[in-house]
Amino acid sequence: MASKPDPVDALLKAGPRRTHLPEPAERARLRTDYGLTQSEIAAALDVTRTTVAGWEAGRTEPQGATRAAYAKLLEGIATQLAAAPEPQAPYAGREPQTAPAPPNPPTAPAPPEPRAAPPARSSSMSRRPPAKRPPATREPAPAGAAVDPRFANGPLAVLDGDGSAYCVGGLVLDCPATTVPALVDWALTEAHLGAPRLNRNGKDADPLVVITAAAAERLGLPAVLEDRRGLRLPEDHKVNKQIARANWKTTKRGFGPWARVYRPAHAGRRQCVQFAIVPWGALDSRAWGDAADLPAAELAQVLGAYATKVITPRGSCAVSGLELMTALRPPTRAVKDETTGAWSSGPNPGSLTAPVDPAPPEAPDEHPVVAALYPRGHRRTPAEVLDEEAYEWIRDPELLTDEECAKPYAVGIDVNMAFAAAANRLNVGLGPAAHLHHPAFDPKLPGSWLVDLSHIEIDPRLPNPFTPHGVRPAGPAWYATPTVAYAVELGHQVQPAEAYVRREHAAYLDAWYTRLRDAYMATMEQLGVVSGMREADFLEAMDQHKKADAGQAAVLSAIKATVKGGIGKLRERPQGAGYRPGERWPALERPTWRPDIRAAVISAARINMHRKMLKLAGVGLFPIAVLSDCAVYLSDGPSPLDFLPRTPDDKPLPGGFRLGVSPGMVKCEGSQPMMWAVHMLDQGHNPARHIKGGDASADGE
Repeated sequence: MASKPDPVDALLKAGPRRTHLPEPAERARLRTDYGLTQSEIAAALDVTRTTVAGWEAGRTEPQGATRAAYAKLLEGIATQLAAAPEPQAPYAGREPQTAPAPPNPPTAPAPPEPRAAPPARSSSMSRRPPAKRPPATREPAPAGAAVDPRFANGPLAVLDGDGSAYCVGGLVLDCPATTVPALVDWALTEAHLGAPRLNRNGKDADPLVVITAAAAERLGLPAVLEDRRGLRLPEDHKVNKQIARANWKTTKRGFGPWARVYRPAHAGRRQCVQFAIVPWGALDSRAWGDAADLPAAELAQVLGAYATKVITPRGSCAVSGLELMTALRPPTRAVKDETTGAWSSGPNPGSLTAPVDPAPPEAPDEHPVVAALYPRGHRRTPAEVLDEEAYEWIRDPELLTDEECAKPYAVGIDVNMAFAAAANRLNVGLGPAAHLHHPAFDPKLPGSWLVDLSHIEIDPRLPNPFTPHGVRPAGPAWYATPTVAYAVELGHQVQPAEAYVRREHAAYLDAWYTRLRDAYMATMEQLGVVSGMREADFLEAMDQHKKADAGQAAVLSAIKATVKGGIGKLRERPQGAGYRPGERWPALERPTWRPDIRAAVISAARINMHRKMLKLAGVGLFPIAVLSDCAVYLSDGPSPLDFLPRTPDDKPLPGGFRLGVSPGMVKCEGSQPMMWAVHMLDQGHNPARHIKGGDASADGE
């Protein structure tokens, strides 16, 4: 009689039924070392990113075929990593090469000392190390640059509802905080977030924590703000009470879409965290596109790219544009008294160091300077107010020639980064204005000039360069220096009756332009558009560039919004329904409230545009419409190549519009049938506004 088989032996002979997996922390380490995101793992295994996050946190375990596939993936990653050479330690035998900061006097508001190095991480936060092979979305560090160990995890983190904090380059941190005060403590101690100063006299960037909708719920924040006017939490909300009990403060703007929570600096050490609440509208779609809808990991790469290339966001793109000016050209620096050896805070040469009131023609209607001169409701004439704005002009349809009407297309060309290009090498005033009577015009002196340019004849098929509406001025008017200098360039005598000039001046915006230009060019390159391309290849690449990478397309949109918004913020108008004309408003108290600089930039941009249109007019080409930095021409074909003039050796006309990616060059804005454009003119509408197929202003162009 055969013996009954041992049941234990039978189970052992059947082999293991449950596939072995590494420990949760090891799963995360293998993924990040290999350079993969949780989203990539999820896509390969046909699960959600949240599921993968749960596996790596040890909250859940994969089952069945999914478990086997996950185990196979991790085993393959481990095998390849074991065979790969170990990366060289980034700080082996050397100190990080960060810019030296000047010593800070104990009593002066000079740049603060760097934050003390954060303490060792507690067990509540495990860092998943940077990948050996960075993912495609990771921003490369500049050649030879060293990572500041105080900010080893980058400038920001995007917090999701499961406590995962997504950082630049695919790094994921575990954040145990479930209240805002705890999150502030975590960001300032364990997270190693922030960014070094952009100028040795400036300040390091505070950590930015971006709150997703799920994270807002986790922290006890409402899904939407009920106060749509003030855009802030009520003072009696539990989150505000938690912040107060923990001895933290918020700024006067309260806890809103962009909130700052801080304590006063102690011993030169800043204690401040910036928050961006995504479900409350922190990321305006006009600047950021659909970035607010991205998963947390992808949003971290988009915002991280902007922070790395431009600046850590501090608010809207307009606010960030203004903050970038100050970060690159701080108002003060530490100055040593050679006699006593003591350090104090002093003005930084070449910077805007103190608030100054505008000259009367430069001030907007609400300003106290205007209220003191004119009765309420007075409508100022061109001889009383500086009106330097971008073009909004259409040609009289009666001036269209038979030859032009025979052309089948209207084609729009748009200047890249027009305001940024205008700011490059622009001489602007730094201090208050001096009032002069009957001065000789000096193109080197930035300021405002009262002069009559109505005698200057301009071909009516071109917009007049001296007015934003393109119509000939009727008499004396105030103009910024670039506008008057262009009149002189055209060969005309000018005799100003008055002027407000600034004898202290500098190219204050040069560093701002350079950083934004570099950010723009690097992003365009990532989108497949590079400098030096053949014109036909450039136009083809521009047709597809926004489809190449949605995340980088959002970064590009934000960079453009930073330029336009930053210039606009130089003349920020009063906010809030409670304001009364003639009162001062908070923006007036900052050194960067400078309507004269805004006017100079817009004047230079408009003159740059006219100079190129005049060059094309010399070979018989005249626009039918202009809107800001877009000009519409009639053409034999639907491409700019069909009408832009060439030299005999097939080069672009010198001094005219040139196709290319660099700031100041042009791209195709769109094309429409000629009859469509003529109909727009007949109706009094601007074809440049709609040449792309929508409303350029509504689209943020």
